[in-house]
Amino acid sequence: MSKKVLIVGGGIIGICSAYYLLKDGHDVTIIDRYGMDSGASYINAGYLSPGHIIPLASPGVIKQGLKWMFDSSSPFYVQPRINMDFFKWLFAFNKSCSINNVNNSIAPIIDISLLSQNLLKDIKIENKMGFHYDQKGLLMLCKHEKSLEKENEVVRLAVANGLDAKMLNKQEIKKIEPNINVDSIGAAYFGCDHHTTPGELIEALKKFIKQKGVKCFANTEIKDYNIANNKIDSISVSNQILKFDEYILSAGTWTSQICKKLGIDILLQAGKGYSVNSKSDTGISCPAILVEAKCAVTPMNGFTRFSGTMEISSVNNRIRKNRVDAICNSVESFYPSIKVSSSERENARFGFRPISADGVPYIGRTNKLDNVIIATGHGMMGWSMSTGTGKIISEIISNKKTSIDINRFNPNRKF
Repeated sequence: MSKKVLIVGGGIIGICSAYYLLKDGHDVTIIDRYGMDSGASYINAGYLSPGHIIPLASPGVIKQGLKWMFDSSSPFYVQPRINMDFFKWLFAFNKSCSINNVNNSIAPIIDISLLSQNLLKDIKIENKMGFHYDQKGLLMLCKHEKSLEKENEVVRLAVANGLDAKMLNKQEIKKIEPNINVDSIGAAYFGCDHHTTPGELIEALKKFIKQKGVKCFANTEIKDYNIANNKIDSISVSNQILKFDEYILSAGTWTSQICKKLGIDILLQAGKGYSVNSKSDTGISCPAILVEAKCAVTPMNGFTRFSGTMEISSVNNRIRKNRVDAICNSVESFYPSIKVSSSERENARFGFRPISADGVPYIGRTNKLDNVIIATGHGMMGWSMSTGTGKIISEIISNKKTSIDINRFNPNRKF
């Protein structure tokens, strides 16, 4: 049965949800408070990474975060502040930094990431879309033995879960990157990982869904949500009252504000990330994570992107120059022939990733309102899990069996 569906949030999760809802015959509208042309969906590293099997909330993260708390240039920076929502999230996050959380998360993370990869390849072929999509794998480059030991453990877990992964020495890295000197003692290599150019992909999807009839309202604020009979009955927008059958909340970090209005408890914090684009011929052919610096290097269509850092802070438009410099300096350290220019650094952009309290996304119906579905909290894996999330959302609304088990993503879970 066809339904009228409102998607609140026009980033990659909302757009992928619209794509699959269209395929299932629903009438879809997207409303976004901003222009649907910026933010994390546009400035991310472009990875489709089943190899990223460890959730952000894992043993040692809080300990390391405390060490870095007063260094605003550190790879993982938590801004100290007095805020009750932040304290609740931090308490739950700390509680989730356990082996048990990691073990319970690996299989679901792999499932949704592999599903997303396969779905995106299908989208590209079925619709003859020309966006950039590459399958060169991902290097996890290390400078220190301790980092290499940790990556070896991740590779062991990945292989045990059926993924293509292995350890490389310096000579083997050179075979993958023959055109550039890499200052690294060794690396983990995840052949299972793919990458894209985000701007190309999201613009192609956005154009497609609009042509197929999805109504998109950018720079539009929902003034009020009108509740009746344990449902959202309607919304108030620009002196209009609009009614829908189902409401998907996929507004990234801002989803928590919407949920608060609706009386829905969801632990979510903004994780600011930065990216710098270089149009120089870097010679890099394989995407890489610079492990100690926690920075990503991605050869995209016509440029190379350097991105990273996790800044858990209040939502603001401030670009911390020291954090941008930390990314660029780490690139120059791992790739000595590369020099990131001052103009490239000055043109750095940022976006907010929605960080759940256990590093695993919230996907599914809320038990507070019958016609509300949550799709947020993907953290640094939103791009990697986007098509899978969109497919699952449409399956829920269409009353179909979901493609994978989604119990781990339950938005009503307790911490």
